[in-house]
Amino acid sequence: MAYNEYLQERIESVLNEKKVVYRAMKMMGRLCFIVDEKMCTGVMKGDLMARVGANVKELLRSREGARLMDFTKRPMKDYLFIDPDKVDYAEDLKFWEEQCLNFNTEAKASNKRKPKNKK
Repeated sequence: MAYNEYLQERIESVLNEKKVVYRAMKMMGRLCFIVDEKMCTGVMKGDLMARVGANVKELLRSREGARLMDFTKRPMKDYLFIDPDKVDYAEDLKFWEEQCLNFNTEAKASNKRKPKNKK
């Protein structure tokens, strides 16, 4: 198991409860939830990945259990990791999912790679 499947089910439950249209996508050992063609939230090992935006990231980072998402050795601009024990309660997970969904409305989708022209 590359990621926490129980946390996956709980995220799906929150998104379904909010009637959010999403798709789950496995990539590089993690599961990402895509909303409006933009990565919104996800699970990496046991941690919640939260795309909250650079504007509120520092404020939210002060919450217990939140830390920079830096699995590439460099902090990622809009993302935080949340310790799994800090989303044990339904209201805590809902708080983080709401933060992700709020940012998703203003987030930009990643650029689609254009196919290379063959000569």
